[in-house]
Parts: sequence; structure tokens; C-alpha cells
Amino acid sequence: MRLGAEALSNAELLAILIGSGNQEESAVDLMKHVLSDCDNNLAQLSKMSLPQLMGYNGIGEAKAITILAACELGKRREGTEMPERRKFVNSRDIYTHLWPRMRDLDVEESYLILMNQGYKEIKTLRLSHGGITETAVDVRLVMKEALLNNATVIALAHNHPSGNLSPSRDDEMLTKKISEACRTMRIHFLDHVIITDGQYYSFRDNNKI
Repeated sequence: MRLGAEALSNAELLAILIGSGNQEESAVDLMKHVLSDCDNNLAQLSKMSLPQLMGYNGIGEAKAITILAACELGKRREGTEMPERRKFVNSRDIYTHLWPRMRDLDVEESYLILMNQGYKEIKTLRLSHGGITETAVDVRLVMKEALLNNATVIALAHNHPSGNLSPSRDDEMLTKKISEACRTMRIHFLDHVIITDGQYYSFRDNNKI
């Protein structure tokens, strides 16, 4: 937990999976023993059979299955491509992303989009449900989420179930406060978008950010 999984050796990672060793060896020492017999090669470990693994003192059927399952997951991960992250360039991108979530709402909800330096999505999360006022969207929470997720770009959006596209005084005050907070934290505030039935209003497009 303190250093991350990448700080552990192969034997230590495998020891976490099996949980315990035997009377003479700890879980780590037992897995060092097994890996030594595989020339410390994980590819060779994955080729071992259940009976071979169960031949080691302290490795029963459940532990052997766990080890081979972990090896199989590793192989499958190698053949899996990372999904392309959604990129946000303008207000239309924000609207297109959030319109499906907001189209049938009869109350106001607000969403925060967190992005990396390339304007690609890290996470989209709902900030509030039932209204968007200064108390409903806490600027400190917006900044906290941005920092915890290493976001360098953010965008805010909320809906107006009434269909009125015009920003309220609270909308404008919130946008101003988030803009100021982002400047202080050196985070780029891409836009604040108001979404209605098939339409949207952009603070950026209207030169209010």
C-alpha cells in the first residue's frame, strides 16, 4: 500500500496471492524456491502444471490454481489494447458526452469532467443532484477531485430542465469562482456548459471564461 505493487519482487507479488508458506518457508521464500526452479522466468512458471505446483510443500490445489490464473491474466493483458480516451476540444464535445445522461432528467444535475494535458478524459463524475447553486457545487470539492486525479484540465456542465438556456446569477458566480481557483492551482478551465433539451450554452463560447 505504501510503495505500490511495482516496488515488489515477483516472489513477493506471488506470495500475496498464496497467502502463506509452510513450516520451513514463508510465503515469499516458498515462491522464491518455485521461481528458482523456473530460472526466475514467469513465462516458464506459467507453463507448469497443477500437479507440478502441488508438488511443493505448502502449495495445495487452491494455491496452484491461483498462481496459474494470475499467469493467465498476465498473458491476456499483453494482448489487450488500451481503450482510446475520449478527447474534449470544445463545448460541443462536452455537450455530446453528457447529453445522453441529462436528456430525461426533471431535476438539475451537475457534472465535472477531469482531463489530462492532452484534453483526454480521466474521469467524469456527478457533483450534485437536484440543483446547481453555490452550495450545491463546492469549489473546494472540484479542486480536490482535480488534484487527486492529476487533472490539468477540467470542464463543468449542468442541465436546465426548464429549457431556459440563460445562465443564472448563481451559474455566473460559480463559474467565476472556479475560474479563479483554477488560475491559482494552474489548472485550465475549459468550459462551463449549460445543457437543455437538444441545445446548450457555453460560457467559453460567450467569452465569459
